Order: sequence, then C-alpha cells, then structure tokens
Amino acid sequence: MLGTGTPNADPDRSGPAVAIVMGNQAYLVDAGPGVVRRAAAAARNGVVALEADKLNIVFLSHLHSDHTLGLPDLIFTPWVLERVAPLKLFGPKGTQDMANHLQQAYSEDIHLRLEGLEPANEEGYKTDVTEIDAPGVVYQDAAVTVEAIPVLHGSWETPYGYKFSHKGQTIVISGDARPSPALIEAATGVDILVHEVYSAEAYKSRPPVWQKYHAQFHTSTIELAEIAQKTKPKLLVLYHQLYWGRSDEDLIREIREAGYTGQVISATDLDIY
Repeated sequence: MLGTGTPNADPDRSGPAVAIVMGNQAYLVDAGPGVVRRAAAAARNGVVALEADKLNIVFLSHLHSDHTLGLPDLIFTPWVLERVAPLKLFGPKGTQDMANHLQQAYSEDIHLRLEGLEPANEEGYKTDVTEIDAPGVVYQDAAVTVEAIPVLHGSWETPYGYKFSHKGQTIVISGDARPSPALIEAATGVDILVHEVYSAEAYKSRPPVWQKYHAQFHTSTIELAEIAQKTKPKLLVLYHQLYWGRSDEDLIREIREAGYTGQVISATDLDIY
C-alpha cells in the first residue's frame, strides 16, 4: 500500500497508490501525491521492485487530482534516477492529454537534462500511453493479466477498477467507486479485495450537499459490508478511508455491525498483504 489517503492532507497517508509486486516487477494502480517516495520507503524495507528506476508501469483508475498528482513524479523522478525506458501508462479517456500536457509543462527541465551537463538518457522521461476504451483485458505478460473493470464514480465518464490475475490468484482494486454490479461480479471469490470506504455513521453528520456527493461517488461501510457478503473475498482491505473523526477500528466495527464476518483490515501506508 503506497498510499491510502484521500484529498485530505493527512501527513501519515500519501495519496491513493497500490503496488502489485511480482518478483522484480511492480504494477502500480494510481499515482497519488508521494507515490515515488513511498515506493522508495518500501524499497528500503526490502521490496526491491519498488526502487525508483524500476517504476515503469501504472494503471490509472480515473483522473481525479488525488489519484494523479504523483504522476509527474512517477514520469520524471525515475528518469532522473536512471530509468531507461518510457513509463507504460494505462488509463481512461483523457490520459494521453494529461501525459502530453505534463511533457509540455516540464519541457524546460527535459531540455536542460538532455542538453546540459547532467547525464540523462533520451527515453526514460517519455510515456507510452494506452487509453482504455472498453472493459476487459488491457495488459498481459508472463506474470499477470490485468482487466479493467467499469465502475461507477459519480459523473466520471469511464472510471475503472482493476483485476490482477496470476495462476489462479486474484486481486481486485476498486479505485474510487460506489457499488455496482460489474465490480461485484469481478470481485466475486477473489483472494484480496482492496476497496475504498467511508464511515456510514459519520456520514449522517455531513452537510446535505456533501451527503449527496458521497452517495454518488463513494461506498459506505454498510454498502461495503453488503459487497463483501456477496463477493466473499479471502481478505477485504480498506483504503481511501474517509473517517470524518472516526478511526480504523470504527470502520471495521461498522462493517461488522452491518453483518460481514470475513477477514477485514483497514490499511495504512506501506502495509503488505
């Protein structure tokens, strides 16, 4: 878990980012603020696949700022630290434009590093973008198959969750999402379901305008308990937690009180499952 946070500026929680690690390869989902330094912390703790120069593939769930503010960091910092290949970048419509604009925004930096005294290769700052135009398998190599799951996140046109499969093992990451049949279908029987959540109890005291927003864009503890009852993951991992004064223990208690009895953990940054 490279970042479990939200737009709230919690110094203990970087922006949303999850790494699926297979040997020396890491597959990132989302690039919230702090992603490269959280990856460096994980590498220092022994996860060598998360060393900066090895960060070379990321899947964006959607283009909300809290999920993408780390993208320029993910594009350029590993290059400065000698990544020699373009970043493979998967995401919904608009991802290519975002990548193009970031290249333009940092054009002076790129020029100076390529033409100045600092040694720099000519490929590592580039992006190889795949815009996902339909659900289904979007990436496959010898280690993993990655499927894009259509999810519902308010008025976003094409947000996605992702399903990673390897020799019968499966992990689903919701991204930001309210409950939907497609996500439930994809997550049924998975080994790990990583899902966003907000406190249903604290929601009651939110202003009406925010209640309307959260009901359309996110998933409450009560709703997540229902999702987990239907999908029965071996492990349910909460992230992107909206507490509003509640705690991790409160979120788990609310899920329990809503009827879910399976294994559930409320994640913190740098947790490993």
